[in-house]
Amino acid sequence: MRRVAIFVDEPDWHTRRLAGAFEALGASARVASLGACAFMLGNGGPGVAIPGFEDALPDAALVRSIAKGSFEQVTLRLGILHALATVEVPVVNDARSIERCVDKSMTTFLLHRSGIPTPPTFAGEDDAQAVSWRERAAADQVAKPLFGSQGRGLVRLRPSDPLPPAATYAGVRYLQRFLGRDTDWRDFRVMVIGGEPVAAMLRHGRSWVTNVHRGARCEKVAAAGRVAELATAAAAAVGADYAGVDLIEDAEGALFVLEVNSMPAWKGLQSVSSCDLARLLAQHVLDRIS
Repeated sequence: MRRVAIFVDEPDWHTRRLAGAFEALGASARVASLGACAFMLGNGGPGVAIPGFEDALPDAALVRSIAKGSFEQVTLRLGILHALATVEVPVVNDARSIERCVDKSMTTFLLHRSGIPTPPTFAGEDDAQAVSWRERAAADQVAKPLFGSQGRGLVRLRPSDPLPPAATYAGVRYLQRFLGRDTDWRDFRVMVIGGEPVAAMLRHGRSWVTNVHRGARCEKVAAAGRVAELATAAAAAVGADYAGVDLIEDAEGALFVLEVNSMPAWKGLQSVSSCDLARLLAQHVLDRIS
């Protein structure tokens, strides 16, 4: 029986769905926190200690979440993922793609480099550079934390508005041109697994921040056409095996990729999707085992 580690900080709805999907596919899934893993070298073992896998390393690993921590703690947790990949344990998503997606500035850089439409963006530490950027842009901007999810910390800035205190964003300015609407707030979420767009939805927000966590209403749309094409290209640009890709239309109807989430939630998307997303993801992980 193939054995899979599901790395998650706190088991949740997604974890239960995934564990059930692996079991239905004839595999054994065990849940572990990366914070409980360790390097143990020189004692004859595999070198990486994972709770629940004392006798041998798992055949594959799926990363659902990485807990917040100090710089050293997060570095060690990512190091565990890098090490598993080094000893040829398939990791979905691997540390490199997670690092690229957690850092919004790197995600945006890779999207831009790949020719994928994404909003004009500034990321830097110098306030004078940020002010100069805003003056040249002469448009509303959205200030975001470099690390963050579920719409936390987003602030819409009019051209005359001052920059929020630098400490609010840990000393880093990440600004994107606002491309949304003033009414009928909406954007797209597409789930991409193994290079295929498997499900999509339109999120209707209560405000311009359209996250499901903030009360957005989900509407099923086809995972096809330009939305699917851009989402698939965006996942490939960051090297993600699976991803939740967020896209938005500007006033003229042109599509832009906002973010690529390497550890996405999909409860809202599952509520309007006919396919079992956990099963599709579990099958992809098992397919990675040689």
